[in-house]
Parts: sequence; structure tokens; C-alpha cells
Amino acid sequence: MKKIINLSFLLLLSMLVVCSLVSCNTADRIGLWENATYQEDMEFGEGEKTVTVEVRAEERSVTFTVHTDKATLGEALLEHGLIAGEQGAYGLYIKVVNGITADYDVDASYWGFYRDGEYMLSGVDATEISGGEHYELVYEKQF
Repeated sequence: MKKIINLSFLLLLSMLVVCSLVSCNTADRIGLWENATYQEDMEFGEGEKTVTVEVRAEERSVTFTVHTDKATLGEALLEHGLIAGEQGAYGLYIKVVNGITADYDVDASYWGFYRDGEYMLSGVDATEISGGEHYELVYEKQF
């Protein structure tokens, strides 16, 4: 009888641990971050040049450190699947960053592109990199 009670207790304890771990993992995946590919800072690639890209949406952010030999930031980010979008008259129009979609046609949201806090007037595919730069891709909404 004691063995059955001990076994039941261990089984119940195991289930509680598993449930708490699952709930901790999903607690971070709410709102825009529900479909995010990466939930924490990551490092990608090999190459002579290193840039950092901070991705901000809602009240959260992750930073990607990218090592590359590519000429432009767009090429480096596309190489690692960190962004996706559509080619337009002005270059690559980013719609997805880190698995998070911003679609102006749906809800007036878009990805703002900054370097060291200053809004960029060129797109990622026209932004040449030499190494050491810090960029931000920020989920924004026009109201």
C-alpha cells in the first residue's frame, strides 16, 4: 500500500513539475511574440564583419549578433532567415522579423529601421555594412 501511495505521490509531483515548466515556456510567448522564432539573444554566422540587430516589439526585445561577409545588412539577415518580405519599387519591404509579422495593409503596423536610434532613410538591402554597427528593427503602428 505504501508503494502505491509513494508511486502516486511521485507521479503527481512529476506532473506538477512538467506543467510548471510548460507554463513558464508559454508565458513568454504571448501577443506578438507568440510566433517569434527566437525568444532570447542569439549569434549567427561566420565572417569578417560583425553587426548587432535589436528586434523590439511591444515591451520585449532580442538582440542578434551577426557575423558575415555579405555587403549589405539585408543580405546578412536574409542569409540566416531573420527577415522576410517583398521586393518593391524601393527595395525590400520587410514584413516578418524573427517570425513576427507586421502588415500595414492589415493593421497599419510596419517594421521601423534604425541605426543607433536614428531612423534610416534607406532600406536594409541598400544599407552597406563594414562591421561594428548597431541596428534596430522596431515593430510600430501608425495611428
